[in-house]
Amino acid sequence: MAIPNLSYVLLFVSKPIESGIFYSRILGVSPVEEGPTFVLFALPNGMKLGLWSSKTAEPKVTARPGSSEICFSEEDVDAAFSRLQKMGVQMAQEPTDMDFGRTFVALDPDGHRIRIFRLLEQV
Repeated sequence: MAIPNLSYVLLFVSKPIESGIFYSRILGVSPVEEGPTFVLFALPNGMKLGLWSSKTAEPKVTARPGSSEICFSEEDVDAAFSRLQKMGVQMAQEPTDMDFGRTFVALDPDGHRIRIFRLLEQV
């Protein structure tokens, strides 16, 4: 049986409330659920982003932040970079053109990679 519908991304964070404030600022939405060990966002496109305390998650979290990315498509990559930079978001990569399109990478307070990209126009 296939399971094709990805609908939820979960990040393990050290301080869910602080991470929730960070993501609320960059996503422009408030969490739909918030507690000391878990914060949940429901995004306009139907995806959900959960922030779970790495200290209380089961089974024990062994992966380190930065070993994967969450990615957001954005028409104006450079404007998104400027907005996040003005918010004081730490950057791992400045806007650049890569083989798939224009992109940059920001970091959340735990060091999770947030890639913003615009794919090349298909001919």
